[in-house]
Amino acid sequence: MTSYTAVGGIERNASTGLSAILLNRGGRYPRRTLFQELEKIGFDYIISMEGALERYDLEELSGRFPSVRFILLKETITAGEQINLAVSELSSPLFFVLWNDLRLLHGGGAAKIASRIAADPAEREGKDTARVYRRLCTIPVIQNSHYETLPTMIAPAFSRKTLKTLPFVPLREGIPSLYPFDGVGIYDRDRFIRLGGFDGSLKNLHWQLMDFGFRSYLWGEEIQCTQLVRLCYDGEVPAEDSTAEESYRRFYLKNLAPVFRGDSAHIPLRHFPGYFIRTGFDPFSAWEEFSAAREWVRTNRYRFRADAHLITDRWGRPES
Repeated sequence: MTSYTAVGGIERNASTGLSAILLNRGGRYPRRTLFQELEKIGFDYIISMEGALERYDLEELSGRFPSVRFILLKETITAGEQINLAVSELSSPLFFVLWNDLRLLHGGGAAKIASRIAADPAEREGKDTARVYRRLCTIPVIQNSHYETLPTMIAPAFSRKTLKTLPFVPLREGIPSLYPFDGVGIYDRDRFIRLGGFDGSLKNLHWQLMDFGFRSYLWGEEIQCTQLVRLCYDGEVPAEDSTAEESYRRFYLKNLAPVFRGDSAHIPLRHFPGYFIRTGFDPFSAWEEFSAAREWVRTNRYRFRADAHLITDRWGRPES
């Protein structure tokens, strides 16, 4: 983890089991109003990720909002790394990842949101935890500034051995999505930590989300939408950069190259020639990267429940 300083966050605002992680996209947003809205929703704690630039209002804000913990980063890191860091500062069983240009339109308070994600009593039977939640991540409906619902649900598909992603609008409760668009969602903290969080070695947010999503399904977790929580962007909807660069190579090795057989996964050696040709590396560098990925998959081989082709074959077609 990067070096950082934590300021404030000494008092709990509520006891709902749900805290908020607020990522900062920049822009001139009224911070006091934003924190007032988040406190009113009833989050236990609020983690506000601050950039490397010096903030002159932190002393005043930390006194005014004692449930807000400001994380002052010493250097620029990816959104996924910021979420990982914020989770290490929280103990709530659930956390809601938000951006400073998002507003809650519908869903009630934090207590109601948390209760909707809790599993039914029948699903909890035999579990040794006091509260059991339905899934790793629950995605809200997200709208643009004109209140038009965005196609934030993602389905994977292979076309001539090339992975494609198909975005579509959530039309009903519980539809699965490959990953949470923009990272926004309500996460089960224990599951998130067991999964390993976001991969900080991937510096492109799109491939960071793709890696998180595929790993979730490959290891038996679920990401689904809810119609009961709605957000909207204040400004422009962020664009995703899906350029196949260095982050894609690591995503490929961790998620697309493994083959699942029996009760475990491995990366076959026969995949190396094709990987070497595509990378344009010298043989030694390509083999070093390929071997490191094979070792990572070998270490985690029994955590796999499927491979990428099984996941996409099982995926239901999105409703039109």
